[in-house]
Amino acid sequence: MKTETEELKDWDVSGFGDDLLQWYQENKRDLPWRRERDPYRIWVSEIMLQQTKVDTVIPYYENFMALFPTAEALAEAEEETVLKAWEGLGYYSRARNLHQAVKEVKEQYGGKVPDTKEEVHKLRGVGPYTAGAILSIAYNKPEPAVDGNVMRVLSRLFLIGDDITKSSARKKFEAIAAAVISKDNPSDFNQALMELGAMICTPRSPACLLCPVQQHCLAREEGVQEQLPVKAKKLPPKMKKMKAAIIEDEEGRLLIEKRPEKGLLANLWQFPNMELEEGSSEDPVAESLKKAGLRTETEQASCFEVRHVFSHLIWEIDVHFGKSMGFTNEQKFNESRLKFVTKEEIRKYPFPVSHQKIIDYALKGEA
Repeated sequence: MKTETEELKDWDVSGFGDDLLQWYQENKRDLPWRRERDPYRIWVSEIMLQQTKVDTVIPYYENFMALFPTAEALAEAEEETVLKAWEGLGYYSRARNLHQAVKEVKEQYGGKVPDTKEEVHKLRGVGPYTAGAILSIAYNKPEPAVDGNVMRVLSRLFLIGDDITKSSARKKFEAIAAAVISKDNPSDFNQALMELGAMICTPRSPACLLCPVQQHCLAREEGVQEQLPVKAKKLPPKMKKMKAAIIEDEEGRLLIEKRPEKGLLANLWQFPNMELEEGSSEDPVAESLKKAGLRTETEQASCFEVRHVFSHLIWEIDVHFGKSMGFTNEQKFNESRLKFVTKEEIRKYPFPVSHQKIIDYALKGEA
């Protein structure tokens, strides 16, 4: 494998930087987190932007900043309040890690996001990319910030055929990014690289004729820009058949359940639901509720179907109406993660998208 020095041989680093920065100054999008260099706000935006499109993030970011304008405000918030503000963005571990990390910032750094590589890296959920983004964008330090967009751009610029899913490739791209970054204006340089990947050097059909750095691109010179970057194919997501129940008690309240503290969608709320076992005639939801001290009856026919796709998993949920028939063990129920809430209260709890759809169905005609 070539070193970053060999990759840069005969490559116009200075000219590339000038062309990129000039294009960025003239064409950058007006995004709310670009209007100031508050490290906390930049940090929040970068966490939200992971695996989420800019247009989706903007309203969430603005609402989040209204609720938690400072790191201290976020640190003092209840986790459920934070998850509710994050509801719909997905990848909820990002919110939990961010919440924990700002508590560290409050306790260890007096509420000020640290400005050294070593200290930023210690914060929970902060990897090399996020650390580089905070240090370069907020503090104008020449640290690389290499995400998927940037790896795509660099793979084309330098004609690199390494599989970008491998850690060795990421280290190579980080070394190259560190070698080409503007020492005078690393904040705009890193944002410009990201912007180039988002607006011009897109995954499919890159707009090479509009590219401000096309003369520096080795992949375009060879005509192979659409073949890069090289990325190993993912395994197809696993399918899970689920059953969920909208259980109502005599007072018209609905039964909800808090998910486990760890794992997928940790600590979010949901309607009771269980995976269906092929060939089994048992009602897994009713059995689960019975073990928790509640007797229920559920309609046999499903009233509604929800399909939700995760990156690695697909849920197909059959939703059934049902009713509570009373407690078999009220103490056991009270010690469980289940509770009855009124239809007016239910919107206060953070639910995953799949179960927000079930709420909408359950409350249809209530407004």
